[in-house]
Amino acid sequence: MSTATTTPTSNVTKRLGAIGKARELGILLALVIVVIAATAANPNFLFSADGWRDLLLTPSILVLVAVGQAIVLITRNVDLSVGSVLGLTAYLTGRLFIDFPGIPIIVVFVIAVAFGGALGLINGALVAFAKVPAMVITLGTLYAYRGINVLWTGSDRVNASDLPKSFLALGTEQFLTIPILTIIALVVLVIAGWYMKNTRGGREFYAIGSDPAAAELYGLRVTRRLLTAFVLSGALAGLGGVLYAARYGTINSQAGSGWELDAVGAAVIGGVAIVGGVGSVWGAAIGAVLLLTINRALPILGIPDFWQRAVVGVLIIGAIVLDRVLAVRQKRKLIEARDDS
Repeated sequence: MSTATTTPTSNVTKRLGAIGKARELGILLALVIVVIAATAANPNFLFSADGWRDLLLTPSILVLVAVGQAIVLITRNVDLSVGSVLGLTAYLTGRLFIDFPGIPIIVVFVIAVAFGGALGLINGALVAFAKVPAMVITLGTLYAYRGINVLWTGSDRVNASDLPKSFLALGTEQFLTIPILTIIALVVLVIAGWYMKNTRGGREFYAIGSDPAAAELYGLRVTRRLLTAFVLSGALAGLGGVLYAARYGTINSQAGSGWELDAVGAAVIGGVAIVGGVGSVWGAAIGAVLLLTINRALPILGIPDFWQRAVVGVLIIGAIVLDRVLAVRQKRKLIEARDDS
């Protein structure tokens, strides 16, 4: 009996995995079409030093934040505080360089990432132990962290002249025509993708997102995994904050404002189901690139600002509807597999 049950279920899982890969390829194809259309309208969009650099550089920081968001979404939660965490760590980065002249850049990276992870741990602890929905908790910490940032920053701001030139170079330098920020984002993406696919912890994230109650009954360490997911999200937002400081130089109390919606939108567009258990960090990264590339391409195509926002909204709504359709089909297939057994 167990063999008959396992085989159809395994087939359904493989089929869903194939659907997920097809969806990621579809998003990648959409990205290629957008780039081709924009380049046809203005060849400088791609075939120029600045165009090529901006194509790779602009989405790099959002890719990091979207990867962290994807991990949380896969566990059937959401982290709405990532924009505030990014802004807070960006300002922390500036203050470290100002208050501790000569501090090594690597130490600043470690402090900022650890600080972001600590803020993520607060989110995870409130969700895991207080049993309050993540949307409610992280909506609260979104405003709390932003309030701390505003209180700390006041009317002050960090200027590029306050930061070491060697640090600012991270936001502009390239290696073989590829921006350093893009290389950092790609390395993080590869590590996160490998972890989610090949480790027990990564697979347990999916199991928890697919059915939290069943994961508890099966003996999975649900609380630990939830804490880990939120810590990773916060840490990646913290890393994004450091790179934001290097990229833009000027940091005020509104740094990172609205990035939480972009991160959720990128992950959802990239195939990460808002109801958990489905998607990949690769899809979230492609979604982030598509989202920001569309924002750059549509003005070149002469599309008004209103329609630029509308296109992004339609993509998000379409992704959510598609997730719902796939979820219904998954449920039907599982019922059929159980009946056949």
